[in-house]
Amino acid sequence: MNKKNIVIGAIVAAIIGVVGVWYFIFYKPTHSKRDVADEVAIQVTAKDIATEFETDEQKATTKYTNKALEITGELVENKKNESGFPVLTLKGTPGDIPKNINCTLKDNKPVEIKSGTTITVKGILNGNMSDVIIIEAIVVTK
Repeated sequence: MNKKNIVIGAIVAAIIGVVGVWYFIFYKPTHSKRDVADEVAIQVTAKDIATEFETDEQKATTKYTNKALEITGELVENKKNESGFPVLTLKGTPGDIPKNINCTLKDNKPVEIKSGTTITVKGILNGNMSDVIIIEAIVVTK
């Protein structure tokens, strides 16, 4: 009887482990994404947020990372990334090393917006490298 309980307990633990791994590795990441369209966003211009990151990167990172932002600025580039998703680059700060805002759109549909157009993009700030990185973005106004 004692060995039988140990075997049953081990099988139940293994099943719970397999289900847990499946849920957190495969199911949850594809079914629990944020929908930035439903979130209240912090409104900022592309120039202002780029300036904040150049002035005090640590403070700006704490203030904006993983938050929904609605960023208005001049489109300087409209291209696709290596995964085929549109990336809209908004003009940030000029200089020897300009800091722009790269917004990767959440939908893999081409966007027909010409450079020089002022647009508003809503997305989640994911980080700051040479440019500010926005993910899961949508175009609010063209």
